[in-house]
Amino acid sequence: MQNEKQLTELEIQSKGRKVFMLMVVFFVVPVIVVILMYQFNWKPNGNSLGELVNPPRLLSNPKELTDNQGLVLTDQFWKTKWSIVYVADHCEQTCLNKLHDLRQLHVSLYKDIERAQRVLITNTQDVAKIKNDYPDLIIINKPEANVSNLAQEFQVKAENPMSSDRIYLVDSLGYFMMSYPASFPLADVRKDITRLLRYSWAG
Repeated sequence: MQNEKQLTELEIQSKGRKVFMLMVVFFVVPVIVVILMYQFNWKPNGNSLGELVNPPRLLSNPKELTDNQGLVLTDQFWKTKWSIVYVADHCEQTCLNKLHDLRQLHVSLYKDIERAQRVLITNTQDVAKIKNDYPDLIIINKPEANVSNLAQEFQVKAENPMSSDRIYLVDSLGYFMMSYPASFPLADVRKDITRLLRYSWAG
């Protein structure tokens, strides 16, 4: 009887160690891999990668920033999903064309579509038509001073984010980590994001 009890305790301990090791592999190893990627500027194989932000920038969440419906952005806004971001001072034709591209890109993610959100940062106040055309697009446009401050966090190569026509990628930990110039093929942006989502454990 005593031997059976000891055997049961050993089995429990063994299972406990296995569970612990699985947790280490699942949670700790990916973090180490990402840190090493950023540390050594390592990029996965492929020619379709955009421009890596090195080091990645943890985005702030300026107080009182609201979307077009007047909802205040929470501290977790950038930390729930991957964010595909576009910035435009005034959302005119170039901006509208890019919003169309971003919707096509988002839809093409298929099973990963729920892991990403599209975000427009703009000073345009009348966005009723944009919202009608793209109901699931998140539009951050108030107040103007805070919008401008947030936009500057996406500055790349001394460009003005409000007019650079870039696509920006923020990971689900809130880090701005990749950007794509206006001339970058949309199909390659998709390949890039799909690859990142495939190897990401978060978001």
